[in-house]
Amino acid sequence: MQTAEQWITELQLIPHEEGGYFKQTDVSEQTISTPNGIRPLYTSILFLLNTESPSHFHRLQSDETWFYHEGHTLTVHCIFPDGHYEAIVLGKNPHLGEKLSYTVPKGTIFGSSVTHDFALVSCVVAPGFDYQDFELFTQTELLKNYPQHEIIIKQLAYETI
Repeated sequence: MQTAEQWITELQLIPHEEGGYFKQTDVSEQTISTPNGIRPLYTSILFLLNTESPSHFHRLQSDETWFYHEGHTLTVHCIFPDGHYEAIVLGKNPHLGEKLSYTVPKGTIFGSSVTHDFALVSCVVAPGFDYQDFELFTQTELLKNYPQHEIIIKQLAYETI
């Protein structure tokens, strides 16, 4: 298995502001009208997370589907609009309850982590990703509304942005 550093170099991944390393791979030529403006029908990225650089809590105005490729398991931590928390494990062992893919519904606050080494995934956002539709959260912002999830919020939300 290749190392995280080898994947980052080979795929020409760069740091993402939410954490991890990424490279946009596709942008649909078709567009769609959304409440926030015209967006591509979909966008996709390659995304690598490691133990030092998780995906911090954020929210999108579009659905995002994650596809597991390589490395160790990755956990997508979701705080749904109704306030309940769920951890979805992506990996290559469905018999152990791991999923090969998972769609995070729009409006869900989520972040992702790995407990060992790294994980490489693809993420497809539909309608396509636009930074105007991206919200990154601090611990203070999330703890105000979701104090019951303090442990995971302190792990995956920035203290300051």
